[in-house]
Amino acid sequence: MSRFRRPEQFDLLPYIGKWLVIASVVAFLAGSASALFLFALDRATAWREANRWIIWLLPLAGGAVGWVYFKLGKQVEAGNNLLIDEIHDPKKVVPLRMVPLVLGGTVISHLFGASVGREGTAVQMGGALADQLTHVFRMQPADRRILLMAGISAGFASVFGTPLAGALFGLEVLSIGRMRYDALFPCMVAGIVADQVGMAWGVHHMHYAIGKVVAVTPWSVGAVVIAGVIFGLVGLVFATATHQLGGLVKRWIFYPPLRPMLGGIVIALALWALGRAGFDAHRYIGLGIPSIVNAFQEPSAPWDFFGKLAFTVTSLGTGFKGGEVTPLFYIGATLGNALAPMLQLPFAMLAGIGFVAVFAGAANTPLATIVMAIELFGPQIGPLAAIGCITSYLCSGHTGIYHAQRVGHIKHHGGPPEELRIADVPQFRKKQQTQHVSATKDDHS
Repeated sequence: MSRFRRPEQFDLLPYIGKWLVIASVVAFLAGSASALFLFALDRATAWREANRWIIWLLPLAGGAVGWVYFKLGKQVEAGNNLLIDEIHDPKKVVPLRMVPLVLGGTVISHLFGASVGREGTAVQMGGALADQLTHVFRMQPADRRILLMAGISAGFASVFGTPLAGALFGLEVLSIGRMRYDALFPCMVAGIVADQVGMAWGVHHMHYAIGKVVAVTPWSVGAVVIAGVIFGLVGLVFATATHQLGGLVKRWIFYPPLRPMLGGIVIALALWALGRAGFDAHRYIGLGIPSIVNAFQEPSAPWDFFGKLAFTVTSLGTGFKGGEVTPLFYIGATLGNALAPMLQLPFAMLAGIGFVAVFAGAANTPLATIVMAIELFGPQIGPLAAIGCITSYLCSGHTGIYHAQRVGHIKHHGGPPEELRIADVPQFRKKQQTQHVSATKDDHS
């Protein structure tokens, strides 16, 4: 007689119960931290806009933040990349000091006029707070990886009000072309609950009206593919320029606090010079939410995307704290707005696609950004947004804003080897090129 076997679903119940509780705790911590951060950010932005002279103190603010990180934050200075590295190769719990340091550093950056975002702050706070539960729940390395991913999802979801996109971001951002489905349930719970926690604290997220969405036709698909190629290339330029400037500044300036101080001087002088020329460049600093909203309402200046890109690369590359995502939203929305007349598409619709597609290419997260488009703009934009995001993702190459990201599956034949860090791809390419040149010389000999 065959022995009775218990259905496997019974074995899953403890797993579901465990992660339902743990992910909810993570979500409460991350959602509450994001709410505090967003309220502080609103106050800082309003004060800066009412007192524009404060931009002249940006060098001192940058130097102060750089000094604090130099003295207290060396272990957490890598930010998002530290979290990604810890998920791939767990070593030790992320220090709790990451939370107040990145929170204070980002609010100060916004208060005095740096062009940075907010996703990096929310993700770092969510990941660091989640990791403090490692010892509380006596997590093994495999579970700790999932815990950190849930913290990332919760931080992203709560700061943007996109619970499903936040959950997918935590799963997708670790590796190009690969997702870990063992963390799907915890990340989804963390993203959804964190968003609810933020709203319970009174957080209100921006809503964008895209108006008419054209039908899916050969012309609209072709036009969005063309736009997607441009979005991906701009995402590549943004990521590459930020990393290269950061590397140059570190080589040229040995004392870390001087780096953001120099960046602050450059930004303040650039705003002053542009102002003397009769050009108000203040829309390129801070989050730039009014300019993003404007891109959905009326035609934008065709150079706005480049202005934001230049100020953001300077801010992040010289060491100011914050994130890259909201500036990428700005760049994408204004670029899409500018491309719309040439591609004969509604400017608000293409601004919405650009909003998510440039981010998709720069962060290598096409699925999260497709879902984000649907959450922010409605399901009708889904098919065209998917085409734009995937095209951008493919055309951005094997680079990205998170240099700790791994190559899970290559985007095309001839890509770098799997498991290579994004930061190491340029060295791999150089080595390949050197070997090719050597082989060519040998053949001629």
